[in-house]
Amino acid sequence: MLILLYNQVFTSYNLWVHLQAMISIEPHELSTGKLHGYLLGAVSPRPIAFASTVDKNGNVNLSPFSFFNVFSAKPPILVFSPARRGRDNTTKHTYENVLEVPEVVINIVSFEMVQQMSLSSTEYAKGVNEFAKAGFTELASEMIKPPRVAEAPVQLECKVNEVIALGTEGGAGNLVICEVVKIHIKEEILDENGAIDPFKIDTVSRLGGNWYSRAKAGLFEVPKPLSSLGIGVDALPEKIRNSKVLTGNDLGMLGNVENFPNSEEINIFINASDELKKIVASNNSELIHKKAQTFLCDGKIEEAWKLLLSKL
Repeated sequence: MLILLYNQVFTSYNLWVHLQAMISIEPHELSTGKLHGYLLGAVSPRPIAFASTVDKNGNVNLSPFSFFNVFSAKPPILVFSPARRGRDNTTKHTYENVLEVPEVVINIVSFEMVQQMSLSSTEYAKGVNEFAKAGFTELASEMIKPPRVAEAPVQLECKVNEVIALGTEGGAGNLVICEVVKIHIKEEILDENGAIDPFKIDTVSRLGGNWYSRAKAGLFEVPKPLSSLGIGVDALPEKIRNSKVLTGNDLGMLGNVENFPNSEEINIFINASDELKKIVASNNSELIHKKAQTFLCDGKIEEAWKLLLSKL
């Protein structure tokens, strides 16, 4: 009897402790931004729909969305949601495009392209081609008008069956219901049985804030693109853009800056280090780019730029 009483008291105490440690909120009590943050932080990780679309004039748009998943195999149905902007209730170019031309390519994002993908989410003006800005390669689709991202390990050509608006307020989603009409898979990501190998495809997914998850390695951060416009990969000097050392992710990080450092800043930085002076004096582009890459790996984008521009 005493044991039973003890168990009841212990259970009640545990329940009380858990309740004391929780906050309970009704959605209408929160600002859209706060509610958005809680939802994205809780419902995670989320796969990424890297959607390429065209408008009625043929202008190409490329943008990532993490309100996305697969919902049916027969018919093969994907759904993603380009939500209305919470700050001003405007709509995304992707949403406007699928209403004009109801077709979309859902490109799957691997770790090798995550920095470029992030750069493409910058809110460039309508008509600006994010393929060029983010340094991706357009690949013609076979059954629809929007192009594919050649670098994506899987590309899913889709017809849009329906677009369902979930509301008219800022933050309201717009469900784009897509039917897959053609699948393109890179052979290099397949295992010996012809199935997609999760380690080889190396997909990434979104969490809250700047956080992402990598299928084979866990959590990492990608700073959000600048609130102002990054220069884009297409604006990088040709010798940097065509580097044999720098990866797509490296170029994506370099393209997410507003301005280049000036010559005085570059000289002060280089002359403060005997190692950097020696690297620059070597006039070896590969050596310079490799050192710049180590800066990028450490998140030191400004330092990478100063080194790269020291010989241009």
